[in-house]
Amino acid sequence: MPKIKTSRVKYPEGWELIEPTLRDLEAKMREAENDTHDGKRKCEALWPIFRISHQKSRYIYDLYYRRKEIKRELYEFCLDQGYADKNLIAKWKKVGGLDHFRHALFWACIK
Repeated sequence: MPKIKTSRVKYPEGWELIEPTLRDLEAKMREAENDTHDGKRKCEALWPIFRISHQKSRYIYDLYYRRKEIKRELYEFCLDQGYADKNLIAKWKKVGGLDHFRHALFWACIK
């Protein structure tokens, strides 16, 4: 008889510590996506979505690189499952990357 494979994802150790924050951010993301876009320019309608996406990535980045509160296994799990943006974090890891990114984001918001 063949083995039955389930589609359950096995969460790594430490997941229960970051799960509530990620769930809250996911709920905010759903609200931002379902929010009405009446009277807003196309780019203005996307700002809340980008902000929440960056906030999730920043949360994972800080936990792993700055505070060192999560293990590499959990960090990679979050990246693989789409809880954080790999490319954005790669940009922040570069020397001066985060400061340059904040500066560029500031000027993009002003325009």
